[in-house]
Amino acid sequence: MTFERIVVDPARMGGLPTIRDTRVTVGMVLGQLAAGRTTDEVVADYPYLDRDDVLAALEYAAAAVNEREVPVARPA
Repeated sequence: MTFERIVVDPARMGGLPTIRDTRVTVGMVLGQLAAGRTTDEVVADYPYLDRDDVLAALEYAAAAVNEREVPVARPA
């Protein structure tokens, strides 16, 4: 799955996923929404974002929690 609005750059915000070319992380957006803020309030807080950016953060988070990592057996 490709996320055109989400960027992971090791040189920006410690490699955390960010929205486009900003320093706003997906986690920052999710934290705002989890605290009860609306999409419109998040966009008002970060005027360089738009509604599609907030929705892209949600889509990215949904995909991330559906990722499965197969544990590797530990040596005995």
